[in-house]
Amino acid sequence: MNTTTHQQITTSSRLRSIISGSAGNLVEWYDWYAYSAFSIYFAPVFFPKSDSTAQLLNTAGIFAVGFLMRPIGGWLFGSLADRVGRKFSMTLSVLLMSFGSLLIALTPSYATIGVLAPILLLLARLLQGLSVGGEYGISATYLSEMATAKNRGFYSSFQYVTLIGGQLIALGIQLALQKLFLTEAQLGEWGWRIPFAIGAVLSLIALYLRSHMEETPEFEKTEHDTSSAVKKKSGSLRELFRHPKALITVVGLTMGGTLAFYTYSTYMQKFLVNTVQLTKGESTLITFLSLLLFAGIQPLFGALSDKIGRKPLLVGFGILGTLATYPLLSGISMATGKWEAFGLIMIALIIVSGYTSINAVVKAELFPTEIRALGVGFPYSVSVAIFGGTAEYVALSFKESGHESYFYWYVTGCIFLSLLVYITMKDTAKSGTFNKK
Repeated sequence: MNTTTHQQITTSSRLRSIISGSAGNLVEWYDWYAYSAFSIYFAPVFFPKSDSTAQLLNTAGIFAVGFLMRPIGGWLFGSLADRVGRKFSMTLSVLLMSFGSLLIALTPSYATIGVLAPILLLLARLLQGLSVGGEYGISATYLSEMATAKNRGFYSSFQYVTLIGGQLIALGIQLALQKLFLTEAQLGEWGWRIPFAIGAVLSLIALYLRSHMEETPEFEKTEHDTSSAVKKKSGSLRELFRHPKALITVVGLTMGGTLAFYTYSTYMQKFLVNTVQLTKGESTLITFLSLLLFAGIQPLFGALSDKIGRKPLLVGFGILGTLATYPLLSGISMATGKWEAFGLIMIALIIVSGYTSINAVVKAELFPTEIRALGVGFPYSVSVAIFGGTAEYVALSFKESGHESYFYWYVTGCIFLSLLVYITMKDTAKSGTFNKK
């Protein structure tokens, strides 16, 4: 057992561990987004329209992964991280993601093995959903515990840098294959397998990096605690539910932030095509550039939170999000060109950065060490499944009914409810569990 203490961890060792943890997070989210980016090419390979069973499996798979596996992953990996260790749980998570990507890359088509093909794809996606569901909580916990007190917000902000980076890499590989290397026919026949093979290889690299990380001093202190009561509480749902205020706070502060994030990132690409009437190429370009800049500003907001506290950034997001969401989405919908739309999206993403840059560290600061990973990961995964994961469905449902603007008010309302949480909660930079030693 590694018995490294706070004092023994050097700056270089701390940075190396943070980089290794962030690299794994980047790879996990790349693998997750690659499925969405390339599904248009491999869907006909696994789900032929003529087979109703395969179609039902497709529908069931989307439901199970989006709304079931992520909360289960948040619970499973969070419990493991609190009981066995952050390093062990993070290593297992990326290994599971690697296996899921490799399975997608190697699964034969429906024409070759029949209904077994969509079953294997469903299994792979379930594994990926389980993995990414656990990744948020354990990586948020690891980054916050490895950082020093004075720069905890700065280093924790890299979780969203890598989360967005994974989406950018998936999008970049798609653009490269489309424009430089393969024809549409080749992408549909076999080229779609390339990004999943890349993901499997990258996951193995991340696995190697994570296997050489330091365990966090916070966990090691709990691990060496001779109190059987502390060990018994570690990673326990029963113990987690003894912190109802922190649980409700996680759900409340996540609600508006995750909905806004999914609206301006994942859904925006479709919104620009279906509502703004831009071409797919223009929409892809705007999405790529806006997310690239969005990733770049996360550390700036994280560092600012180390100076002025977490609460001012959250309240700023809540107020500006409540006041500006409807005007911004309305303005984007009526944009006369791609650069006008890009400018409005960037204003929205700057506002959202008040949440995305620090939400992970705020959640970590709400819970004690013995249930921190579970406390961050489980309620967050449930909140994302309810609000973030359904954002696109709700938006498209309102659009289909002829009342697209109702979605703008829906996002506004959720941000306002989160604002009430931000206003009433304490600033975790000052009152969080890291300060109660």
